[in-house]
Amino acid sequence: MARNITDTLQPRKALPATLIGVGLGLGAGSLVAASVSALAGYFARRVVTPEERRTGNSVIREVRTDSEGKLWLHFTKDDETSEPGPCSFLTEFDSCALRLSAPEDVPGKPRLVARKIEKIYHGTLEGVRRGNFSGAIYEHPSDLGFEAEDVVVPLDGGDGPAWLVRGSANEDLWVIGVHGRGARRNESIRALPALSELGATTLLMSYRNDGLAPSAPDGRYGLGDTEWHDVEAGIQFALNHGAKQIILLGWSMGGAIGLQTADRSELAHHIDSLMLVGPVINWVDLLSHQARANKIPRSVGLFGQWLLSNKAGRWVTGQAAPVNLRRLNWVERAEELKLPTLIMHSRDDEFVPNGPSLKLAALRPDLVTLKTFAKAGHTREPNVDPQGFAKAMTGFLTKRIAARAS
Repeated sequence: MARNITDTLQPRKALPATLIGVGLGLGAGSLVAASVSALAGYFARRVVTPEERRTGNSVIREVRTDSEGKLWLHFTKDDETSEPGPCSFLTEFDSCALRLSAPEDVPGKPRLVARKIEKIYHGTLEGVRRGNFSGAIYEHPSDLGFEAEDVVVPLDGGDGPAWLVRGSANEDLWVIGVHGRGARRNESIRALPALSELGATTLLMSYRNDGLAPSAPDGRYGLGDTEWHDVEAGIQFALNHGAKQIILLGWSMGGAIGLQTADRSELAHHIDSLMLVGPVINWVDLLSHQARANKIPRSVGLFGQWLLSNKAGRWVTGQAAPVNLRRLNWVERAEELKLPTLIMHSRDDEFVPNGPSLKLAALRPDLVTLKTFAKAGHTREPNVDPQGFAKAMTGFLTKRIAARAS
């Protein structure tokens, strides 16, 4: 298999005219191989390439005003639009950002679902037809009543904007929020109520390719294999400003980043523990799942993984270096886990299924505390069950504070 893949990627010289007839005879097979290569290349590039302009998947069917003058958006009912809990809605090309209420039925229209506009963060709905839902329902810590300082974390590529929310009772306990792929630092705002309850200081940081921090030289995600360097810089920032106990809070790909930081950073001994929300525990499992979900043949999906993880593939993916997928597989590396870890993962997460989280928890019950949720989509655990989410976090943090004291 490796030989055939390598051959596919080798540059070819122009064929002599005498060989054109033979080439026509092989045309059908070559066409199939080319199609497989093209699809695998597209799949691999999508995984590591940040999206700059999003057109939106959910269409606004109606805009209605209720008797109190409140605006409601009606959507076609599906798993995403009818998911429990509040959400945010980012309209096409990020022209408008809204916070929406939990879904409600539309009387007389069973195929529609309604969400009330609770706040317009920026932009206008004029002319807008579609957008994307997100669980990150707050744009700034002040939306939840928290004072945040604008600070800068020095990264390898330049300054990384961050928010610093200072604690009280345990101000030298720092929780560093590490957002997921395609998200930004505001993803961790939902955790602030639980963190402030214990008086922890929180650093909500940005990292390479997220639209706020400087891009990596190749402009590609490393799936945690490269971004951990930026989190290491966040740890150094925390230490320079009085942190004595550091906990990483990683969302989705941010979980993979946190695990790599704890494994590979020279500052890892300063990390007390990890809290992971809908984390990517095993990229091979996730890539296989995403290939199936997008009806991509297994062979094409495997070829895409090969392109991501081998040097020859960088000519297709645009990566400066391949991603070490084996190093990112914490089910296989379960024995190497060193830190107490809280995993919060919904069994109804269809984007990053919780199977690897369950396996890691079963393999390392001495270190992993698992809290499962229901009816929550990817990283929507605090939206669907805010009380359960807060209780899991405060319970874990209380134990970590006590462990430090003893």
